Amino acid sequence: MPKQKTSEEAYKKCNSKGEFKDQEAINKDKIKTMVGIANANIEAAETIKKKIDSKSHQWCAVYTLYYDALRELIEALIAFDKKKIFNHQCLFAYLCEKHKELDLDWNFFEKVRTKRNGINYYGTPVGFNDFKEMELQLKLYIKTLDKAIKEKI
Repeated sequence: MPKQKTSEEAYKKCNSKGEFKDQEAINKDKIKTMVGIANANIEAAETIKKKIDSKSHQWCAVYTLYYDALRELIEALIAFDKKKIFNHQCLFAYLCEKHKELDLDWNFFEKVRTKRNGINYYGTPVGFNDFKEMELQLKLYIKTLDKAIKEKI
């Protein structure tokens, strides 16, 4: 198994590969829409959570919806830096390296990213316990990102 990169190593690799695309302007309307999409994903996840039992395969959907909300908020925040980043690992590395004031944990981002990749690319299900293990930190990071975005709008 390959050694996990640090956020700094990932950032440097992404930067050297040109993953951080410059944008000409900050589009606050687009950012507000992105926040709205993130909130819709969270609402959908919460609706599903209330209707499923702990053995349901729908925990994959709940996990993915929360992951997408987190990613969408990070993209919205980074839009204020006039950057667009399509690669999720690069997105998280950029956030951790350029927004250290938020005090976010790179290892957490790598954990949720690889678990989500397991769902999407390798057919590895996520269950109730997997989601519960991440839920508190996911919600905390979502709240932190939402606050940082609102301060900039």
